[in-house]
Amino acid sequence: METGVQMEIVDSENEEDEIVKKELNSNDILYGLDDTPSWPTTLVLAFQHFLMLFTGCMAIPFIFAPALCIEDNLLVQCYLISTVLFVSGIATLIQTTFGVRLPIAQGGSFTFIIPALAICKLHGDCPVYKNETDLVSNTPEWKTRLLEIQGAILAASFIQMFLGFFGLIGLLQRFITPIVITPTIALIGLSLFESASETAGLHWGVSAATMVSIVVFSQYLRHLEVPFHCKQGSNTRFPLFKLFPVLFGIIFGWIVSFILTVAGGLPDDPERYGYAARTDVRLNVLSESPWFRIPYPCQWGIPKVTIAGFIGMTIAVFNSIIESVGDYYACARLSGAPPVPSHAMNRGISMEGLGCFIDGLIGSGCGTTSYSQNIGAIGITKVASRSVTQLAAAVMMILAIFGKFGAIFVCIPSPVIGAAICILFSMIVGAGLSNLQFIDTDSSRNNFIIGVSIFMGLALPNWLSKNYDLIDTGVVELDQAFKILLSTNMFVGGVIALILDNTVPGTFTERGVDTWQRGQTIDTDTTVSLYDCYDLPLGMSYIRRSTLWRYLPFSPTFKGYKSA
Repeated sequence: METGVQMEIVDSENEEDEIVKKELNSNDILYGLDDTPSWPTTLVLAFQHFLMLFTGCMAIPFIFAPALCIEDNLLVQCYLISTVLFVSGIATLIQTTFGVRLPIAQGGSFTFIIPALAICKLHGDCPVYKNETDLVSNTPEWKTRLLEIQGAILAASFIQMFLGFFGLIGLLQRFITPIVITPTIALIGLSLFESASETAGLHWGVSAATMVSIVVFSQYLRHLEVPFHCKQGSNTRFPLFKLFPVLFGIIFGWIVSFILTVAGGLPDDPERYGYAARTDVRLNVLSESPWFRIPYPCQWGIPKVTIAGFIGMTIAVFNSIIESVGDYYACARLSGAPPVPSHAMNRGISMEGLGCFIDGLIGSGCGTTSYSQNIGAIGITKVASRSVTQLAAAVMMILAIFGKFGAIFVCIPSPVIGAAICILFSMIVGAGLSNLQFIDTDSSRNNFIIGVSIFMGLALPNWLSKNYDLIDTGVVELDQAFKILLSTNMFVGGVIALILDNTVPGTFTERGVDTWQRGQTIDTDTTVSLYDCYDLPLGMSYIRRSTLWRYLPFSPTFKGYKSA
């Protein structure tokens, strides 16, 4: 009888593994996690990832500028842009090598901006500067504000590292199902439709041309292969348009803007519609930026930690964790990888905390988090190579040092950037909705939970944005916490889905838990080979032999948590 039971268990495990393999093989990925394209292809793909991340990173200093009292100081803004880019490169290398091990880029977090701006408001209005020397060298005001923000990020980063290293994130995975992930990922893209449309709407003609070109390259021409001459002397077919649609789309939109600018088709009055589409709007950034500068720890001074700043940034950390968990699942889905196991999730969050610590030490003022737009690029190009993302991290760091070269891309017209973001975040929405395949879509229970969570994830933050002052508990820090949480679409939608899905009665099959969590634990050699893409790059033979490593939440052999 015991032998029969063991055979039944083995057969069940093998059947589960075969199903997972079939699901992974059905994904039309051109380059998988462990694949490395030829170096010219890798370089261009890495540069495309850099462009996607750079568009978000370069926007952060411009948002910070008024609150930091450097709105008219392009030199300090360029320093901050270089710092954001440099830290993002370091964080990406750490994440892809020792963290979750997915091809997921790390960049400046917009989640940290809200408490950072609140910290700046505590210092009152900006002083009036007399000359450029005061702006750059002898003015303590902007440095004082930035150092307090740095201190808050530094302190909050320990919370994030603690949650990851001690496995508390992995512990929560048993409550995360496809019904919870669907609205969380979908709201990543849906929550940005307003800002994306506003940026693209600065000139809808240029934006439309950019979007159409990306659609043509990624969809209509994706099967068109061009001849490519190999070193061996033979010719092969190269899926050029499928690999680089976003890069080609941005270049095409940039060319359109340049032609319109030179031909006089765009106004030269900043107050008129279409001015933002000109290619000469930000040329002063190029002239002000230095040729060579390396960001370094405590470059602005010693960070200062305050209680109010720490509380605000801690809330931002939790928001960032929720966003990153959704990003991990989206990246794994688009990369053709198995669902993220708990040990990889724990490492990913802890490495993001380390990235925030480094950011707080060097001083960009915005922390780091996973970038959804780069995940969208994977969905379009079907290139999920880890080496591509790691090379993109190196490109970030190099271009951060050579300020002039990096500043060239600050000149990309805003409508072109807005158009690319519209397409990429549409892919994120689609990736979120694709998780519906695991659940019973005929179930009124499931449809209710998903519908309510997505609707409220949009409705409540929208209401709060128009009634921001109505939250008044009498405690400033508590007000700030409520405002940050309730204004984050992913948090609102994700928490509603999490509570409802884990409290409303429903079977595992109905909720999609059986399929979704298949292979989350490592019990067989087959499963080990299936999930070895999440293994650490070094020392795995020792780790698999060691008993101690099985009790560490961030170890690939960790067996402390069992799926429901």
